[in-house]
Amino acid sequence: MNDLRDKYLTAIANAGDESALEDLRLQAVGKKGEISLKMRELGKMTPEERQVAGPALNALKDEINSALAAKKEALGDAALDERLRGEWLDVTLPGRPRRQGTIHPVSQVTEEVTAIFADMGFAVAEGPQIESDWYNFDALNIPGHHPARAEMDTFYTHRADGDDRPPHVLRTHTSPVQIRTMQAEGAPIRVIAPGRVYRADYDQTHTPMFHQVEGLAIDRDISMANLKWVLEEFVKAFFEVDDVELRFRASHFPFTEPSAEVDIRCSWEGGTLKVGEGDDWLEILGSGMVHPKVLEAGNIDPNEWQGFAFGMGIDRIAMLKYGIPDLRAFFDSDLRWLRHYGFASLDVPTLHGGLSR
Repeated sequence: MNDLRDKYLTAIANAGDESALEDLRLQAVGKKGEISLKMRELGKMTPEERQVAGPALNALKDEINSALAAKKEALGDAALDERLRGEWLDVTLPGRPRRQGTIHPVSQVTEEVTAIFADMGFAVAEGPQIESDWYNFDALNIPGHHPARAEMDTFYTHRADGDDRPPHVLRTHTSPVQIRTMQAEGAPIRVIAPGRVYRADYDQTHTPMFHQVEGLAIDRDISMANLKWVLEEFVKAFFEVDDVELRFRASHFPFTEPSAEVDIRCSWEGGTLKVGEGDDWLEILGSGMVHPKVLEAGNIDPNEWQGFAFGMGIDRIAMLKYGIPDLRAFFDSDLRWLRHYGFASLDVPTLHGGLSR
């Protein structure tokens, strides 16, 4: 046993790597190792010989295993030291410049719109993006035969076989938020409802998911004159011009009566949009006085209260203001595009400090 002990302790001490150390472990204490084979011989010994040889073999085995573990740890420390010498880092060198993140134009314009309407006393209201058929259509006086309710225009959820309830939809506008807010808060009320909406359309100026902001104001003596003033103030603040001319064109929306499309006077000299001057007109939103049936759906008496509503595409007005040619690029996750059109992450748009910097 002394010969085995000296043999393996010397070999372990001289092992140059973990592979050689593993070979020594197998030779000594592996299933067919020398020490393991000697332990099998204990069964052939007399009880007296076994009482002497047994403890000695166990002690030798423990000593060899301890030497193997210590050598393995020493080899690991040596390998780490060698690696650290080869991968050193000079902490006195200047750090690499970190590119600061940017704000997406949709988020920026949403904040700009919110800041403008907050200055006019409008609160922000939110609602679910998956809506019931009633909130998305019926409560807004949209009849069952209206084209907007066709599956070619609207995303409907799947109903299990035998379920006769109307399917839910991915909301096609943020108008359901107005109904929910009227039911929850009653009148008077003054809110805007920004958020994602969904329609089955895809081209240079349309995507299946886009962003809208709608406004609602209800009181006892609100008129189209109030609507015109609010929209004029918004357009002047948003496009950062001193004067603007709006044109109201008669239109039809199921949820407003009377209804009007709103155009702004502009010019396209050199391919750049200039608001408030020129001989061209650009449609930017739809508006009107809230239909009495919509007020009733919101649990508001149309004989005592009246109000106006309007809606516009956040993506569309972002394209107009910042000269972005293709709506699809908003959702391509192209970092080059975002670095070009993005905004500083710490610049919060305010009316007194400037909306876009």
